[in-house]
Amino acid sequence: MVLDGYFYGAGGLLAAGLIAWLAWWPYAIPVLLLAAFCLWFFRDPERAIPAQPGAIVSAGDGKVTDVSAIMVDGVKRQRVSTFLSVFDVHVNRSPIAGVIRDVRYQKGKFLNAMGAHSAEANEQNIVAVEGEGRTVVFKQIAGLIARRIVFDRKVGETVARGERIGLIKFGSRVDVIFDADAAVKVNIGDRVKGGATVLAVLPVGQPVTVGAEQEATAAWKS
Repeated sequence: MVLDGYFYGAGGLLAAGLIAWLAWWPYAIPVLLLAAFCLWFFRDPERAIPAQPGAIVSAGDGKVTDVSAIMVDGVKRQRVSTFLSVFDVHVNRSPIAGVIRDVRYQKGKFLNAMGAHSAEANEQNIVAVEGEGRTVVFKQIAGLIARRIVFDRKVGETVARGERIGLIKFGSRVDVIFDADAAVKVNIGDRVKGGATVLAVLPVGQPVTVGAEQEATAAWKS
């Protein structure tokens, strides 16, 4: 379980105890249920991380809401968007193994995370990970309910594929953006699991050129 779950759960149990002591015990039942929900919400199950070469795994649990080609500063990329409801695991994981090259927090709105405009307009954390000559970007995007994005890594740190790197509290969206030559393995409507589901596979042994890689990383810093 994520540490936050213990704080929320303990707070709920304490509040329920006070209500039962100062008032009438049935009044404490809704608070107990809320505490139980918080403990369940912050669950953090172990995942079997795929060892397939070139695999890009999902950054979070949820439903795929968009699979599309996009342009980033004139460079064609592919994007897979996943919506995380309040019933999904909210721990986020790195889509590839590599070095964190850039982390940028963008203030914004709290629109419905399933909407197309939320990818650019909503508050979000944008992370670029470079591994094996490729840069994969993932976004932790806030939604209607989500009000706090947690990311516990720094630029220059090394992460493994599927490694835990943070979470978004209470409903959100994660986008994973990668090179156009990757073979996408999911479709809109699919259910995915963070760290376990392969979103796409990059060609093995065919890294982009150094110049193109630097250009791709720079695009996310601009």
